[in-house]
Amino acid sequence: MVVAGGGTAGHIEPALAVADAVRRLDPSARITALGTPKGLETELVPARGYPLELIPPAPLPRKPGKDLLATPYRLNRAVAATRKVLRAVDADVVVGFGGYVALPAYFAARGRLAAGRRVPILIHEANASAGIANKVGARLADRVLAAVPDCGIPGAEVVGMPVRATIADLDRAATRAAARDFFGLDPEAPTLLVFGGSQGAQQINAAVAGAAAALGAAGIGVLHAHGKNNTVDPVSPAGAPAYVPLPYVDRMDLAYAAADLVICRSGAMTVAEVTAAALPAIYVPLPHGNGEQRLNALPVVEAGAAVLVDDADMTADYVAREVPALLGDPDRLAAMAAAGAQTGHRDAAETVAAAALAAAARFRAAQAQGPRR
Repeated sequence: MVVAGGGTAGHIEPALAVADAVRRLDPSARITALGTPKGLETELVPARGYPLELIPPAPLPRKPGKDLLATPYRLNRAVAATRKVLRAVDADVVVGFGGYVALPAYFAARGRLAAGRRVPILIHEANASAGIANKVGARLADRVLAAVPDCGIPGAEVVGMPVRATIADLDRAATRAAARDFFGLDPEAPTLLVFGGSQGAQQINAAVAGAAAALGAAGIGVLHAHGKNNTVDPVSPAGAPAYVPLPYVDRMDLAYAAADLVICRSGAMTVAEVTAAALPAIYVPLPHGNGEQRLNALPVVEAGAAVLVDDADMTADYVAREVPALLGDPDRLAAMAAAGAQTGHRDAAETVAAAALAAAARFRAAQAQGPRR
């Protein structure tokens, strides 16, 4: 099995969640991840114990120019490199998750590689608005699965977003004490988790750090992942619960367990993980792009599990006013957590993994019958 989901954590994490589920369902399965030297996959994939094969990047420019003219050459080179990988690992199925790694994988799988047969393609679309790679790949795929309805790919089957088992199966209440001890947080204080993705989010960072005094005065602890390239300088009053700033959090399961409320962006993977953990949330969608982050958050906001705040409105005054009010209302927090627990598909990784294994089994059976004429 080859999983193709590189570039950002939003593509890589569901790919790895499915890979983990495949291992649980069939320990004999051989799984290879496809990526490029420029993506986060060079860090995340080896850390999870999977072989990583790198191909030349072939981004798809959105505007006319020299980059667009060079796209056919770059794409052909990436497809040729991917075809070599598929042959080398004797691929039985390609599972794509979008992004600039996926499109070469789709084209390569549709070339005749083994006994005159084309390797089957399974696609998972994570976002509420599908990207170009998956829209093109859907025309070549044997089956398309999606995290949410109406993603922009006709006929996609809604199965939810694959998330790691450590999060899908997380018992926040049972893990809370150990999680707070792990991060050096106050064991009893209401706790706010803050993050903006792997690069952080300046607007969120400034708003929460700027409200540190008000949060501390309200007896609220904070775990703040501000991004590796950013810093924050919170000033809390004496005797306030700990405000713990970190550049990056490796143990997101423990971060979710430690928290009573989270302020974060609303990328598809983030929304899926926060919802799976049944953690009340304040989502702050990216203010630019195609609006997909707002679309990602809307279903859980409408279900009552989260609050949606525009980036421009995420200020220190907002945090100082709204966060203590929300964390001081246990009934509302419990209702939000219950709504989150009823939303989503916690078995999505297993569903996608089972579909991929079935496609691979059919391919092997067809190969055993000999080449088509």
